[in-house]
Amino acid sequence: MIDALQRSTFGYFDRYTDPDTGLVCDSTRQHAPASIAGSGMALGCYVIAAARGYLSRAEAARRSVVSLRFLWGADQEGSPDGTGAHGLFYHFLDQHTGRRRPGAELSTIDSAIVFGGAIAAAEYFDGGEAVEHEIRTLADSVYRRADWQWASPRPPVVAMGWQPESGFLPHDWYGYNEALLLYVLALGSPTHPVPVDAYHRWTSTYKWKRIYGYDYLHCGPLFVHQGSHVWIDFRGIQDAYMRARGIDYFENSRRATYIQREYARRNPHGFVGYNENCWGITASDGPGPATAIVNGVRRKFFAYHARGVPYGPDDGTVSPWATGASLPFAPEIVLPALEYVTAAYPAVTGQFGYKCSFNPTKPAERGDGVAIGGSGYESSGWISQGYYAIDQGPLVMMLENYRSGLIWRLLRESPYIIRGLQRAGFTGGWVGSPLPE
Repeated sequence: MIDALQRSTFGYFDRYTDPDTGLVCDSTRQHAPASIAGSGMALGCYVIAAARGYLSRAEAARRSVVSLRFLWGADQEGSPDGTGAHGLFYHFLDQHTGRRRPGAELSTIDSAIVFGGAIAAAEYFDGGEAVEHEIRTLADSVYRRADWQWASPRPPVVAMGWQPESGFLPHDWYGYNEALLLYVLALGSPTHPVPVDAYHRWTSTYKWKRIYGYDYLHCGPLFVHQGSHVWIDFRGIQDAYMRARGIDYFENSRRATYIQREYARRNPHGFVGYNENCWGITASDGPGPATAIVNGVRRKFFAYHARGVPYGPDDGTVSPWATGASLPFAPEIVLPALEYVTAAYPAVTGQFGYKCSFNPTKPAERGDGVAIGGSGYESSGWISQGYYAIDQGPLVMMLENYRSGLIWRLLRESPYIIRGLQRAGFTGGWVGSPLPE
């Protein structure tokens, strides 16, 4: 099941990547722009495709070098119709030209995902062929060009983004979230690093909670507990925050996964379908904006939204890809959940693996095109008709980390990742001792 799911999910990158720019469509929706994060994830997925035989090594290398050539050669002057500024990239681009989609912000986190993919490609393609040498050179250049100091207008922390029309967004990266990867990369930069204080300031805004008997570093959406783990192996390494609490970030994500299951089992809001094998509440597509009376209860449904547990927002929408991306943390509960959802809701599985999300509580309407339940299960409800690159990439890579640890092994070899972790104060395991400042 896992092999088939991983292979079909990778098919998204086969189908929705521009052959000339290497940019990947944000989603399967008509006229969707390219996602720079999805394009970065594609680099990690090509590594897996080569290792698994979905593509030949030569073809995976060819696709990787096309992408990296575009990223290195793209317009970085900060113009409104360019590709980025100061080595960072706009969130959404025209897939064929690489020009910024109107209104798109320069995204520091999405740029970090690009650098994660570039580092994975550089570490994997270690051969003597000219194309593999070029991959390593380009990947290194793309990462080293990023000016994290410029992206810190309110030092020491990093801003979420910038727009050429109005300057930096008013929000910085605070609180536990997917920016763990960002700060490791920003600290590890050999050219424009942020100070160590940036990491300490970030962790000072963490929120430690006890939920359903589990003590953990809280964030509601499940993807947050996966995003940085796609790239970095946090098993057995700790920063000062985690050392003080006697766990590591991997264990924290395991607990978050169990909290998701327990929330669905308790089902405090009475959503249809939630149970111990039907969970995965995260940022996802949804059936809204809409309201409906369901079994006498007025329900409000969201469109694309960052759903989370246990405090919400929640509208009964489940994302099976997010369930699958927790496989390395808790296979004993994730595998039964994947088997259940595959059997109970066969329409959720399509050409490219799991569709983004489904909602058995939301009554199906014309255009939903769904009878989502299998024999003996709920037989109606809403299902997303789309796939999203930022769902497909983490699922492919986390399935591989469960199966072989490939992406983790590659980034463990990167001196930039090691330096970033050491500057953040991580010790133990494969990281060793912290760097003196």
